[in-house]
Amino acid sequence: MDGMPRLSHLQLSLAFAFFVTMASAQTIPSQPDSSTITATEADRDVPLTTDPSASFWQQTRPVFITGDTFGNPVPSHRTEVRSRWTKDSLYLLFISPYEQLNLKPSPQTATETNQLWNWDVAEAFIGSDFKNIRQYKEFEMSPQGEWVDLDIDLAKQGDKDAWKWNSGIKVSARIDRDRKIWYGAMRIPFASLGASSVASGTTFRINLFRCQGPTEGRHYLSWQPSMSKSFHVPEHFGTLVLASAKHPSR
Repeated sequence: MDGMPRLSHLQLSLAFAFFVTMASAQTIPSQPDSSTITATEADRDVPLTTDPSASFWQQTRPVFITGDTFGNPVPSHRTEVRSRWTKDSLYLLFISPYEQLNLKPSPQTATETNQLWNWDVAEAFIGSDFKNIRQYKEFEMSPQGEWVDLDIDLAKQGDKDAWKWNSGIKVSARIDRDRKIWYGAMRIPFASLGASSVASGTTFRINLFRCQGPTEGRHYLSWQPSMSKSFHVPEHFGTLVLASAKHPSR
């Protein structure tokens, strides 16, 4: 007799949990695969904004960079990344908490800054070739609005001219020192990715990164863990999917 109330309570708990799960499934869009970032279509290209409350950035599902390159959690630097696309451009917004900034003195924003990765940056590595995954493009920006783009071919490691490639990227950045968050927006021409035309369902290979903080205690953050001290491990890239505005969660 002593066991009957416990059994009844367990059954009620399971029934309630099932009801909540079913109700949630009907009201909340299914989460995308953890290795996929979905960019939602926009009608037209717009001026870059770093305001996450802008309607342009509200209409898409974010992903989060939550750990280092080995997958170890770094909760103090949990970085949100949002993405949109048009027929011509890919947009990325990085919302990047920090503890201490490591900024390049006398920033130059009119032209690109080689070796910008020695300072605080947000980065996107994007490839369109699913057969030769060792070729892809690298895009970086700093909290000060500096930028650099590189044409990467891992068969040419040490290529000192990779940064001389020009993608046509545009960036915008701002620092909220009160909240200790910096915001960085990128607009990347699809033509620079080797995509002459794109449509809903088009996919790319992608990984997202941050270098953050002074040399001592510097954080190297990775959306998809590279399982290496290097970011340049394309075998561990995730997938970028371009989605129709009607189906942003697919």
